[in-house]
Amino acid sequence: MRVFVLDKDKQPLDPCHPARARDLLKKGRAKVFKRYPFTIIMQDISLQDSVVHPHRIKIDPGSKTTGIAIIQEQTGRITSALEINHRGQQIKNSLESRRALRRGRRNRKTRYRKPRFLNRKRPESWLPPSLMSRVFNIEAWVRRLIKLCPITAISQELVRFDTQKMQNPEVSGIEYQHGELFGFEVKEYLLAKWGNNCVYCGAIDTPLEVEHIIPKSKGGSNRVSNLTLACRCCNQKKGNNPIDEFLIKKPEILKKVLAKAKTPLKDAAAVNATRWELWRRLKSTGLPVETGSGGLTKFNRKTRGLDKTHWTDAACVGKSTPKRLLLNGVKPLTITAKGHGVRQRCRPNKYGFPKAHAPAAKFFRGFQTGDIVKADIKKGKYAGKYTGRIAIRHRPSFVLQTSDKKIDVHPKYLQTIFKADGYEYQAN
Repeated sequence: MRVFVLDKDKQPLDPCHPARARDLLKKGRAKVFKRYPFTIIMQDISLQDSVVHPHRIKIDPGSKTTGIAIIQEQTGRITSALEINHRGQQIKNSLESRRALRRGRRNRKTRYRKPRFLNRKRPESWLPPSLMSRVFNIEAWVRRLIKLCPITAISQELVRFDTQKMQNPEVSGIEYQHGELFGFEVKEYLLAKWGNNCVYCGAIDTPLEVEHIIPKSKGGSNRVSNLTLACRCCNQKKGNNPIDEFLIKKPEILKKVLAKAKTPLKDAAAVNATRWELWRRLKSTGLPVETGSGGLTKFNRKTRGLDKTHWTDAACVGKSTPKRLLLNGVKPLTITAKGHGVRQRCRPNKYGFPKAHAPAAKFFRGFQTGDIVKADIKKGKYAGKYTGRIAIRHRPSFVLQTSDKKIDVHPKYLQTIFKADGYEYQAN
């Protein structure tokens, strides 16, 4: 993976090999500008004195993970690769929790409150925050990379998933409008599909209840493909446990249920909903945006003999993909969206009652939650050198999260190496 290079006026130059970057730093011709992604700034070179080659940024948007690759167009060399892990489901869970707590508080505080409308109207092309967070993550990183690398064009996989075909590859014509429940009620359809017995214990001649295979609290939906039939005892016993945990001692039944249950369409729906909004935001950068289909991406990857990963899929997006891709030594930087904390000062427990009051200040002793630090602990139980992400407490005892454990550490042992920016980084 190449190192990003800026000239003395902070204009992007061609990325260089890590060995070349080490040599420049050792001789004092460059200094470290940014640690993630690693960037150096030259002290004696300007853009006018350098030859800069055009680069293209390629994006493979996903519901949970988005792959990004930067390619030097003349040589086909992949200079950098990133994989961004989104936090859309976490945002959705937080919003639902807040909604439930507010509803409970209203019910406790007032006997009846008239509905308030105030002509509230969502703007055209509105998307929920859980989906917009994915768009914002990708846009933010594209704009960051444009400042670090001489990028002249963008390629985006503009894929649309046919959710009907995903569940029934042979569907066609009027069946699209009718759907799989045409002529059935839901309960009758489930009886025909699963039989007149409990799918978990096999009980017959007992009242059957409609059961969610993937619980709604775990991201399941009310689609008929996520429903089955169970007796009341099994339904209550399963609760909101994942089906693979509930049926861990019955692998044959688990295999049967999963074979009949169809793939959830949540991720496909998220990509479908955000593709055009992402395209519009990429166009606003002022760079030409090329689009490509998912089929073309797969064809490019197969013909070039690449393994399927998020960043290699990104490198194969669009017709601009070079016939030969050079990716020796490329290791993607894994980026996980963590957010910038919460504005909530009063933290409730699961019942909605006040649990703790957070201090108004987000900084303590010059540190903030999310900072990446180096710790040099001289003595004690945790003596040694560590690097990780901290969570501050408003007392001199912070939580340091390393790659394999959590420890408590006094801020006097800490040195900040990267300020919190809402993301967590891991070099593969």
